[in-house]
Amino acid sequence: MKEIKARLIERIKRTDTVESFRFILEQKALFLPGQFLRVILDEDNRENKLMNKYLSMSSSPDKDYIEVTKRISSSEFSKALLDLRPNEEILVEIPMGNCVFRDEYKKIGFLIGGIGITPVISIIEYIVEKKTDTDAYLFYSNRTDEDIAFKKELDHWQGINKNIKVFYTVTDCQPKDKTCTFGFIDKELLTGKASDLTERILFIFGPPKMVDTMCNISLELDCKKQNIKTERFIGY
Repeated sequence: MKEIKARLIERIKRTDTVESFRFILEQKALFLPGQFLRVILDEDNRENKLMNKYLSMSSSPDKDYIEVTKRISSSEFSKALLDLRPNEEILVEIPMGNCVFRDEYKKIGFLIGGIGITPVISIIEYIVEKKTDTDAYLFYSNRTDEDIAFKKELDHWQGINKNIKVFYTVTDCQPKDKTCTFGFIDKELLTGKASDLTERILFIFGPPKMVDTMCNISLELDCKKQNIKTERFIGY
């Protein structure tokens, strides 16, 4: 883990409230799919938790850039990110986290809520680019279909890789998109779409309450505790 200068090269609006930021690092940093970094906007005070925050990487480790994605809020941190201009530099601490994909994982599943999709993108993009034989099921829940970040990319990847299957759920209203179903990720959905869930390494990312619920459901379906990997996204 080291601190490296990162230069902003592009911003991408994913939804009305979610935006990606792409940076070129001053020097190469190796990381594993699923890891995160710390964005340091207050270099004078490393303990400033309001301006120095952890963000998951939403890009494959093989890219020549790193991308982080955040749900934009009214926080000072969000405002500072939005104020960044092209070629402006920030400091990042990279890499962090043990909730990662490894090449030996042949069957995996994702139970994801909202902005928890960010490390999933890093993992699936890596799987697609490396052409691994990993079988991956993604269950991805949002409040509305307009809130689904990276849908275009996910639809494309499952279109070109028969081992990737994505199931979208919308909780707050009937979805307009016919590829989405109304409701929460629950036992019925999981057993109906993934009868071999107990054989998979499960990644569960999202808000704490959602993560706890998905963990409980997974255990009730007899998934092995040691095969469940979690990250709780706080402060979004």
